Amino acid sequence: MIKQTACFLSLALLFYACKNNSHTTQKFIETGYMDSSVKPGDNFFLYVNGKWIDTAKIPATESGIGAFLDVYNRTKDHIKIIFDEVSKTTNPIGSAEQLVGDLYASGMDSTTIEKLGYTPIKPYLEKIDAITNAQSILKLESELNKINHFFIVSFYIAPDQKNSGTNIINFSQTGIGLPDRDYYFKTDSATTHIQKAYQTYMQKTFMLLGDDSATAAQKSTAVYALEKQLAASHRTNVELRDPQSNYNKFYITALDKKMLTINWSSYLHNIGAKTDSANIEQPAYYQKLNELLTTIPIDTWKAYYRIHFTKDFAGGLSSEFVNANFQYGKTLNGQQQQKPRWERVYRVINNNIGDALGQLYVKKYFTEDAKKRMLELINNLQTAFEARITNLDWMSNETKVKAKDKLHSFLKKIGYTDKWKDYSKVSIKKDKYIENIISATTNEFQYQLNKLGKPVDKTEWAMTPPTINAYYNPTFNEIVFPAGILQFPFFDPQADDAINYGGIGMVIGHEMTHGFDDQGAQFDKDGNMKNWWAKEDSIKFVTKSKQVIALYNSFVILDSLHINGALTTGENMADIGGIAIAYDAFKMTQQGKDTIKIDGFTPDQRFFISFAQIWREKLKPELERVSINTDPHSPPMYRVLGPLQNFTPFYKAFNVQPGNKMYKPENERIKIW
Repeated sequence: MIKQTACFLSLALLFYACKNNSHTTQKFIETGYMDSSVKPGDNFFLYVNGKWIDTAKIPATESGIGAFLDVYNRTKDHIKIIFDEVSKTTNPIGSAEQLVGDLYASGMDSTTIEKLGYTPIKPYLEKIDAITNAQSILKLESELNKINHFFIVSFYIAPDQKNSGTNIINFSQTGIGLPDRDYYFKTDSATTHIQKAYQTYMQKTFMLLGDDSATAAQKSTAVYALEKQLAASHRTNVELRDPQSNYNKFYITALDKKMLTINWSSYLHNIGAKTDSANIEQPAYYQKLNELLTTIPIDTWKAYYRIHFTKDFAGGLSSEFVNANFQYGKTLNGQQQQKPRWERVYRVINNNIGDALGQLYVKKYFTEDAKKRMLELINNLQTAFEARITNLDWMSNETKVKAKDKLHSFLKKIGYTDKWKDYSKVSIKKDKYIENIISATTNEFQYQLNKLGKPVDKTEWAMTPPTINAYYNPTFNEIVFPAGILQFPFFDPQADDAINYGGIGMVIGHEMTHGFDDQGAQFDKDGNMKNWWAKEDSIKFVTKSKQVIALYNSFVILDSLHINGALTTGENMADIGGIAIAYDAFKMTQQGKDTIKIDGFTPDQRFFISFAQIWREKLKPELERVSINTDPHSPPMYRVLGPLQNFTPFYKAFNVQPGNKMYKPENERIKIW
C-alpha cells in the first residue's frame, strides 16, 4: 500500500495547526530569522529564513537541519521518556509495554551484541551457501521473504487498482543496492564517487564475513556487475510515476509460460500465497531476472545474497558492521557521525512494532482536542476546495460534479488507527536483538499475506502515530495525518488562524490536491483507476501539468543541477493547490477577513510567512544531490517559491511588482485547482 501513497515528505519529518485568534506572548513568527535585506518579491524563502540559513549549523549526527528536525527532536524526546519508563520495569508478556520495553533493552545491550559479532545471522548465511541452482535461489528468496526481507523479488499486498475493494499481490522491480537505476550508468564525478563507496562497502563487509581482500574485491566486482544488469531492466523514477503502465495483471498460468525459470506457481506456493493472478508492475525486470537466474554463476548469486542480507541486518550486528554501513551512508547523505544507539533502536522499534509504540505515544502525548481541531480544519479546507472547483474556468460542469463527489468521499484519518495491529505472535526477549527483529518481521509478513484475496480493510494505516508526515492514498481515497505531525510549527492551539492555516492548513490542502494531481486524477472516488474526465477537460489538465513541469525544470540547484520537473510533477501540483486551498479556507475565518496586524504583519502576511517557516531547512550537499535524483518532492526553497510566484494573493500581500525576481505576469501564473 505504501507504494501507492503520495506523502508530504519522503526524506524528512513534518508539522502542526489549530485555531485561536487571541494574540499570545509566544512568537509564532520568528522575526530574528528573517532577512530584511532580501525583498519578499525576489526570494520569499530567504526573506523569511535568510538569517537562519546563514547561521544554522547542521549537527554532525544529521544530514540536514530545519523545522522538521525540530519537530522530530521534540517527538524523539517524548519517545525516550517512554523507553526509559517501560524498559526498566517488568510488564505483562505481550503487552505494548513489554514488547517495546524489552525490544529497546535488547537493542541497547551493546555488550551482548558486540560479543555475538555476526553470529545471529550465521544460520541464514549457511542457507545462502547451500544454494546450487536457480530453483534453490528462488526457494531461498521465498524463505527470506517470510521474514519480510526481499532481494530479487519484491511484492506487497494492496487494493487492485481497477477493483479497489479487493486486495491483490503486486510485484515490483528490485535487486539493486544504489539509490536507483541511473546510479549504475552515470559517469559524473559525484556519481562515480558513490559507485566506488558502494563497492568499497561491499569489499569491507565480505572481509568482515571472513574473505581475504582479493576474494572480497572479486566478489564485490561480480555483485556490482550483476546489479548493473538488473538495473538496466529497471524503469526510471519518472516512468514509475505512471500508474497505467505499472498495472499489468496476469494469470499465474500465463506467467509460468512466460518465465519458466521463475516458476511463479512454485514461488507463490513457497511463500504461502494463494491466488490465480498478480500485478507485475515492471515485467521487464522479471523477464531479465528469469534470464539471469541461469546465466549468472551460482557463486555470484551466493555473494549477492551474503552482502545484501548482511547489509539488511548490519544495524543489529557488532560495531564493525555498523561502522562499515555508516561509512557508505555518509557518502550518500553527508552525515558525519553516527546517531546515538538509542535513537537507532527507536527507528527499529517504530519500523517493526510501530503500533505497540504508537499506543504508548498517543496515550501520553496526544489529545482528542487536537483531533477535533484538525477535523474542523479539514472540513473548512474541503469547503474551500469545493468552491474552487465550482469557480474553475477550464473544467466542464460534468467533470466538476464528479470532482466534487470525489472530494466529499475522502476518508479522513487523524492521529492514530482505531484498530491496532495484533502482535500476540511476536516474541521479544531482552537478550535476543536480531531474533526479536526477525520475530516482528515474520509477524508483519504474515499480516500482509493474510490480506491477499480478501476485502480491503480501510481502517488500515500506512504510518505509525509518532510519524512526522502525512499522506494521500488513491485506492483508499483517504487523507491521513498521524499524531506526530500535529505540533508546532505546523499546529498549535494557541496560535492565530494565519499561523495554523499557513502551516497544517497547507499540509491538508497538499494532501487533498494529491487526489487531483497527475496521478491521483486517474482514480475515481471509490479508488479505482478509471477515467472520470470529459475528454476536453482531460486535454486541458494535461496542458496545465506540462506548465508545472516546465516551471520546475527551470529551477537550478547545486550549480548546474536542475530540478526534474517530470519526477516532481505530482508534489509540485499538490504544493500549488495546497497553498491556494489553505488560503481560501483561512479567508473564511474572522482573522482572515480583517486587517489587524500582529508583530507588525497583516493576517495575510502572517499566513504566507508561516508557510515559508515550515520549509526552513538546510541540507548537506550530498543529500541534496541524491534527493534531486530520486525524491519526487522539490527542494524546500522551491516548495515555497514555486507555488507563491503563481499565487496572486501573495503578490498583493507583499506588493510584488514587475522587476521583482519572483514576478510573473498574471496571465502566465499557473492555476490548476
